[in-house]
Amino acid sequence: MKKWTTQKMIYTGMLAAVAGVLMSLEISVPMMPPFYKVDFSDVPSFVALFTMGPASAVMVELIKIVIKLITVGTNSMYVGEFANLVGIALFVIPTWLVYRAGGRTKKAAVRAMAVSVPVRVAFSCCINAFITLPMYAAAMGLPLEQVITSVSAANPAIHNLTTFIILATIPFNLLKNGLNCLVAYFLYSRLVRVRVIEKAVV
Repeated sequence: MKKWTTQKMIYTGMLAAVAGVLMSLEISVPMMPPFYKVDFSDVPSFVALFTMGPASAVMVELIKIVIKLITVGTNSMYVGEFANLVGIALFVIPTWLVYRAGGRTKKAAVRAMAVSVPVRVAFSCCINAFITLPMYAAAMGLPLEQVITSVSAANPAIHNLTTFIILATIPFNLLKNGLNCLVAYFLYSRLVRVRVIEKAVV
């Protein structure tokens, strides 16, 4: 990968700023726990990844978390931000490897995003079950079972960890990641088509 040029640093900073703003514009989802909210902050990260490579995407992911914490704070006792931080590698590495192996084309971008969605959903199941939910319960000073059952008002079918993962974690992450991939693809295609950015500036 080439060195960080002035152009690359500017583009990365701009995308990170947009991602930070988008991460703060969260949308509640019906039938989901109150701390599960959709945002489109992964869209600039995808654009950075496909146009400038993994290092730029990682910087966008890191900076957007800092911007969100400074401007808005946290609604999950920093657990959601920690999950985002842990998940950066699982987002960037497989997506970039598939995209690069496919020749960095539009079709390769679609394949890469198609791979990233199930990887991130599987990751979210594991990290929710074993890390973030226990951390959130500890931060709130509540038993894990009470945290899980507290969301039953949003979805009465959720009554234990298994139903939480099946009825909340999986559908929410499919929705969020799917929407981000869809918007990212059309934005990336448009930016390349009008030559606002060049493909693979790495």
